Amino acid sequence: MNNIPLNQILDLYRTRGQAQYGGEAVSQLEHALQCAMFAEDAGEFPELIAACLLHDLGHLVHYLGDDPARLGIDDRHEYRAVPVLEALFPDTVTTPIRLHVAAKRYLCAVDNTYWDSLSPASKLSLELQGGIFSQAMADAFIAQPNAQSAVKLRRWDDLAKVKDLKTPDLEHFQPILAAICQVPVA
Repeated sequence: MNNIPLNQILDLYRTRGQAQYGGEAVSQLEHALQCAMFAEDAGEFPELIAACLLHDLGHLVHYLGDDPARLGIDDRHEYRAVPVLEALFPDTVTTPIRLHVAAKRYLCAVDNTYWDSLSPASKLSLELQGGIFSQAMADAFIAQPNAQSAVKLRRWDDLAKVKDLKTPDLEHFQPILAAICQVPVA
């Protein structure tokens, strides 16, 4: 599974992306496209746009070789796709993906308005993911390389739940992915 070419990753979004994104009103694909669009609209660098598009790929690879009975618990999706993605992309893509769940825990610890901005599904998943960081944990988190990018990704992740929001399609983002992909794209 670690040597999946970029086109197969995009095919996962095409074939599995219509699944509902948790308890939200959007699909996995809609969520990914919205998150990437927000990063692009903010003028972010291509690696962060890619991270935003691919941050929940772990949900789509959940069943690849895994026990489907594990649904309903924290599936640690932020780690599931990283072995695949790190073969294709630099750390500036994979680290924000790996840290985006911890970024929610961080934001709850440092921003007293953040909790109220979370959807009910995000509040539930926060508890499954370990809850709010202590101050020491928050300080250690933000000191990591690419943690600031993970926080940006997290904020767009939280916004990317708008039913019927018009976004660019997956093909719009393909050249961005191909340009930063570390292996030749067919």
